[in-house]
Amino acid sequence: MTDPLQVGAVAIDPDWLRTHPLPQPDEGGDKDGRGSVLVIGGCAEVPGAVRLAGEAALRAGAGRLRLATARSVAPHLALAVPESLVIALDETETGCIAATAPAALREKLAHCDTLLLGPGLMAEEEAALTAEVLTDVQEGCAVVLDAAALSGLAAQPELVRRHRGRAVITPHAGEMARLLDLPRDEVEADPLAAAHRAAEHLACVVVMKGSRTHVVAPGGIVLVSDHGHVGLATSGSGDTLAGMIAGLLARGTAPLTAAAWGVWVHAEAGHRLARRLGPLGFLARELPGEVPAILADLAPA
Repeated sequence: MTDPLQVGAVAIDPDWLRTHPLPQPDEGGDKDGRGSVLVIGGCAEVPGAVRLAGEAALRAGAGRLRLATARSVAPHLALAVPESLVIALDETETGCIAATAPAALREKLAHCDTLLLGPGLMAEEEAALTAEVLTDVQEGCAVVLDAAALSGLAAQPELVRRHRGRAVITPHAGEMARLLDLPRDEVEADPLAAAHRAAEHLACVVVMKGSRTHVVAPGGIVLVSDHGHVGLATSGSGDTLAGMIAGLLARGTAPLTAAAWGVWVHAEAGHRLARRLGPLGFLARELPGEVPAILADLAPA
């Protein structure tokens, strides 16, 4: 690599993935052996984000799925994703998940292998929800934080640091700027530096999304993917990426490896849809359907 920003970075490509294989279930295993994912998010305005993330988690191989969202949209979500148990949470007058919701989630939080928090949440009203959920979830649970769940974490890094070694965050430049209280153009000018700073501050794996995506772990490990596709810059695409990573974590994949696999498989799904449908106009909800075949192509012989 000649780019000075990438000195010491390792490319995520099929060779790297094959030398860092995913855990494979036993032939006689059941769904519990592939772990459970709990996705918390959504609101009346953005109810579909939880569906996108949840379906991606299942396509990545998770065995069980639970979706928790605002009460008014929960029945519709249950019909849209019949493979999932859906939890209806109290909501505010504006259709957001209420701050009292964590009490209804404590039992489920105690029995999930991976928590994905953030898709479809509204940052202004649900920062308190994020803090309570991250306090209640068991320390052995893997955690993926996306979108609005990232707001305010810089001021409360202990919420993530207590999950040291088990947490992944997936910000784009705007979310990273808010997380670190930096101007967005400063993050865009040096996304790798921002990712390093967040990884050390929060003691987690950082997926710094962009046309070039950086995966950074505490201690300075850097993986980089240039495999992205312009068509992936579409509504809901980030929700599917977060869901893929959550599904891989539920299977028992280490966080850095799950993040790298999620990034590359998400990008490859975009390439395959672009070849079949055209470079622009494919939908985020079409990405998860590509995942099983991509994983099969990369599976050990």
